[in-house]
Amino acid sequence: AIVPMGFCYPGKGNSGDLPPRKECAPTWHKKILEQLPNIELTLLIGQFSQQYYLTNKPKTLTQTVQQWQDWEPEFIPLPHPSPRNTLWLKKNPWFESEVVPYIQQRVHSML
Repeated sequence: AIVPMGFCYPGKGNSGDLPPRKECAPTWHKKILEQLPNIELTLLIGQFSQQYYLTNKPKTLTQTVQQWQDWEPEFIPLPHPSPRNTLWLKKNPWFESEVVPYIQQRVHSML
């Protein structure tokens, strides 16, 4: 299942979409996740989901994703798959060489 942090489009801001509305996740996530009792892995995609679910999260996205094993096996934090993050991927080649293969292996083992 894919569960977004917000359930409506928040609109455009100066540098992209506005952040998800703050009331959405607290209102809906618990109710939705209760209907999905056999979750084996949660990919926290982007900073908003990471801020919501991770305790003692590092200050930057890069640090958070580098420390992905700290939240395993429940969560794996990932950058948002936006064209705006192409530069981040180029600056952090370890992500594609270490994290992506691990996720592929993990998902394959669950199928």
